[in-house]
Amino acid sequence: MNVIGELAGSIGRGLFAGALGTVAMTLSSTIEMKLRDREGSSAPAKAAGKVLGVEPTGADAKERFSNLVHFGYGTGWGAARGVIGYAGLRGPIAAAAHLGVVWGTELVMLPALDVSPPVTEWGSKEVGIDWFHHAVYAAATSVAYEWLEG
Repeated sequence: MNVIGELAGSIGRGLFAGALGTVAMTLSSTIEMKLRDREGSSAPAKAAGKVLGVEPTGADAKERFSNLVHFGYGTGWGAARGVIGYAGLRGPIAAAAHLGVVWGTELVMLPALDVSPPVTEWGSKEVGIDWFHHAVYAAATSVAYEWLEG
């Protein structure tokens, strides 16, 4: 197979794995929200809305947009896991690299778009919880990616 075909295959597996990782992250965050009796974060949807020029109105439209952004974002970041796999990284090192890229981007972009305070203002408990959910995503995405690789 040629280089472009191999890279495309890795990215395709990554996208599918990213969707599965997003399901895992959704489960972990849903359980945590119920245990802590808190609402879901609207920051990712607000960021996407700013970038795309989309302003959903009404609670139902906002929730649908938020879910679309959540699953689109998680699935899309699976492509990065595909590139990491194509580069030859495997196992925990690949998962850690993926986590660093995904979580690091969030920590920079959300405050830059003025939809979230800087991570230095979150408090250690909130940072830990956010890291945990992203680690669940990266681990599940990596497991799924490597399973799909065969």
